[in-house]
Amino acid sequence: MRLRTSLRRVVVGVDGSPNSLAALRRAVREAHERQAAIEVVRVLPGTPGRLARIRGWLALRAIAARIVPMEQQFTTRLRVASGSPAEVLNRASEYAEALLIGARAQTAARGPLGGEVLGNLRTRPGCELIICADHATAPRD
Repeated sequence: MRLRTSLRRVVVGVDGSPNSLAALRRAVREAHERQAAIEVVRVLPGTPGRLARIRGWLALRAIAARIVPMEQQFTTRLRVASGSPAEVLNRASEYAEALLIGARAQTAARGPLGGEVLGNLRTRPGCELIICADHATAPRD
């Protein structure tokens, strides 16, 4: 039995960084291949006021409009939340097929890839975690 498209989804965390934009581009491909909806999540720091949340949503809408093809946008949900990015993404991806995040090349502890968000994400059975990087803007050695 095939699930309806509205029940299948991929979640992507977007903060506007090149790597998070790479994650959004990959989420579009994943959603197309899986016949799933895309939930684009932006996590604002602290406890933002109403105006900050509106600005965050408008920025997220502008990003999605540039990257998500028009024919895919009807299955795209934009969400702005506040709190710990890992906790918000964990809740958002509870019933998702995949969670995509941008890589962090350098963290305070010089850790690889996803930084502290990756260390605090809990993967669920059936929810694939995909870490993306924008290789066009990666530093060259």
